[in-house]
Amino acid sequence: MALTVEQLNTATPDDAANLLEGVYEHSPWIGRRAMASRPFRSLAHLKEVLAHVVSTASEAEQLGLIKAHPELAGKAMVSKTLTAESTNEQGKAGLTDCTPEEFDKIQKLNAEYNAKFGFPFILAVRGPRGTGLSKREIIETFERRAFNHPSFERGEALRNIHRIAEIRLNDKFGVEPLLGNDVWDWQEQLAQHTDPGYAEKNQLTVTYLTDAHRACAAQIAGWMREVGFDSVKIDAVGNVVGRYEGATPDAKTLLTGSHYDTVRNGGKYDGRLGIFVPMACVRELKKQGRRLPFAFEVVGFAEEEGQRYKATFLGSGALIGHFDTKWLDQKDADGISMREAMQHAGLKTEDIAGIQRDPAKYLGFVEVHIEQGPVLNELDVPLGIVTSINGGVRFVGEVIGMASHAGTTPMDRRRDAACAIAELILFAEKRAAKDGDSVATVGMLEVPNGSINVVPGRCRFSLDMRAPTDPQRDAMVKDVLAELAAICERREVRYTLEESMRAAAAPSAPAWQQRWEKAVDSLGVQLFRMPSGAGHDAMKLHEVMPQAMLFVRGINSGISHNPLESSTNDDMQLAVEAMQKLLDNLALEQD
Repeated sequence: MALTVEQLNTATPDDAANLLEGVYEHSPWIGRRAMASRPFRSLAHLKEVLAHVVSTASEAEQLGLIKAHPELAGKAMVSKTLTAESTNEQGKAGLTDCTPEEFDKIQKLNAEYNAKFGFPFILAVRGPRGTGLSKREIIETFERRAFNHPSFERGEALRNIHRIAEIRLNDKFGVEPLLGNDVWDWQEQLAQHTDPGYAEKNQLTVTYLTDAHRACAAQIAGWMREVGFDSVKIDAVGNVVGRYEGATPDAKTLLTGSHYDTVRNGGKYDGRLGIFVPMACVRELKKQGRRLPFAFEVVGFAEEEGQRYKATFLGSGALIGHFDTKWLDQKDADGISMREAMQHAGLKTEDIAGIQRDPAKYLGFVEVHIEQGPVLNELDVPLGIVTSINGGVRFVGEVIGMASHAGTTPMDRRRDAACAIAELILFAEKRAAKDGDSVATVGMLEVPNGSINVVPGRCRFSLDMRAPTDPQRDAMVKDVLAELAAICERREVRYTLEESMRAAAAPSAPAWQQRWEKAVDSLGVQLFRMPSGAGHDAMKLHEVMPQAMLFVRGINSGISHNPLESSTNDDMQLAVEAMQKLLDNLALEQD
């Protein structure tokens, strides 16, 4: 019989802890300590409490937990002394059926890893979908993580232990994240479409109006029809628009969605998660034969990344009347203009103006997005409430000093352009850190025609500064630029600086942020508020209507714009449930 939260809440502390036996390998102390946080509000709450117990444990206890786990395809597996849970997991990943070559490879990796870190390699081999990683994926992860710093790898081991525990808890409670599975599967299937030159390398790249891009649009549109949207169309810029009408013809509309294009060699979840989460909600509404007192419009935005043409937020910008017709004459790397690409795709440029939305007919815009960062992952929190999308300013510049002989120019007589920027980089790092949630980055640094034996006479650089509010951003910019001037004056060099981009911050509308908070809290999940350092389609909609975002935890250190970008079916399930709660609560408000 499946375990229930009510059983845990009403059992004696010892009995309740015993019910969790096997969730954390040979570590019953975790379950015992968790009982102090009863009553558990939900299974998700229990998972968070258990993770918190581990995160607040001593380093010795954490290392003991890690060392309690068996090696992958190790001696315990060979001698058949694994716990039932570990036997099941390693079996599902095929580790109990390794070829001699695979077994030898894993044994060598185990020995090298243990020698470096002093504990066994821990990996949730049932993976983000719960069905098991392939042996190739396991070996590649093993090899990659061997290069981590020991303190970081200890944290990564604990995060994988929590994922193992999550799957074991699902088994004990007889819970399967069916909606999360579907969302996960939709993203995996959509990732089969990729631009030429990348498919051969098994890389995901979908840029504006390529054949792969149009195939993605067609597949999303097809799925929208299958799940029960009342109308589905591809609009004049390639956005895929699905509408689920409200209970009355004159009902206002809640808008949601995200983008389906990708960066080059990117991930499967950036943007696309925000299309499929609401799509799952519509399917459930259709199954129930239920109408909301408002219409629900889901848009797969055709372009956000600016990869093929320099026209970021093209899809969402067109909805608010911000399509710049000058973009039509831009040419890609193959000399194909945007106008030609649109004609080839059957899109009519004369219809673009007609897709602009009337904000008066909309309640607002909400967006679900993978975090694209490490914060939620490191805190063991599945969902994050976005407080603001950071405003940013970018500059490109150059410092001009004097190129001179590296051997004969004394240190106190140099006019080193690179040293000036090195000093600026460290100042910008400290200045951003002072705010706590500002960021500053010198992402490009170049000494033109540099030579190993020449003091750099020129140094080109970029400067990217972002903060949750425009005043906070502008104060940082003022300080950093003042320091640049002071550094150059002291070092007797000069500089040029050009502002290349400025984007206003997009604070979440308080009422809509609170709706997300209420929805997440109802799941028993900790409320964690955070700014978004990356730009999103919500920034464009923010200009004409209230908006708020929900972040979903990413695994693999939260990496994004990278093939390792991923999330779990359990976290996607929570995202769907949070959106369902938001829709339900909004319906009550409207009645």
